Amino acid sequence: MGEVLRLLGLGWALAALVMLALWLLQRRTGNAGVVDVGWAGVTGALAVLCAVMGDGDPTRRLVLGLLGAAWGGRLAWHLLRDRVLGRPEEGRYVTLRRQWSPHADRAFFVFYQAQALAAVALSLPFALAASANVRFPGPGDLVAAILVVIGVVGETVADRQLAAFKRDPAGRGRTCRRGLWRYSRHPNYFFEWILWCGFGCLGLTGPWGWTGLLAPAIILYSILCVTGIPPTEAQALATRGEDYRRYQRTTSPFIPWPPRKES
Repeated sequence: MGEVLRLLGLGWALAALVMLALWLLQRRTGNAGVVDVGWAGVTGALAVLCAVMGDGDPTRRLVLGLLGAAWGGRLAWHLLRDRVLGRPEEGRYVTLRRQWSPHADRAFFVFYQAQALAAVALSLPFALAASANVRFPGPGDLVAAILVVIGVVGETVADRQLAAFKRDPAGRGRTCRRGLWRYSRHPNYFFEWILWCGFGCLGLTGPWGWTGLLAPAIILYSILCVTGIPPTEAQALATRGEDYRRYQRTTSPFIPWPPRKES
């Protein structure tokens, strides 16, 4: 575990510095939503850091670095374009800024550093995979890589379908039921969890590899109970009312499934 702890320590130093820089940036711009971009970018960068600095099987480290960079880079760019560039501060951060006033800057500093710690905690499977000396592909490695690819592709498709719906004037004030959104109210969250299952499995071949499965467990809990579905659905109900209630009655909340007929 010594090598794993070394990689996590390096990761924490990088994440803390990046989040400090982003905290200073939000003080100037007044848009705290940049923390989401930073979290995705930093977490992907931690996969690359572990791949470069680890001493495990070179092929496994190469696969880890490529998958982590592809996921983190895509998600960070999507969040930057969709929620930050030319956009007002997202509603949840406006609410937090109001609740934390007059000490909002101090509270956001703690919040940003908590996101750095969260990124490091989720990078545990990266450190485990980068430290494993078992030749790639080991037992379950191909399944792990396929899960990550499925997750990245599925999340990308869901994000693009939703973005296209939002650009359509006919969809204003309505709920997206196109493509993957016909089968799940949150297909982006579902595929995000799938890819983390893949990352968690990638380090199973090393010592203490099972601990990497804590990452998808944390992601699932966060999606279902904390920062994922609950606030997203509360906002949807506040803005789309009965249309979203009908969507809730017919569409699976998480796992894609054929829609039910409304009684």
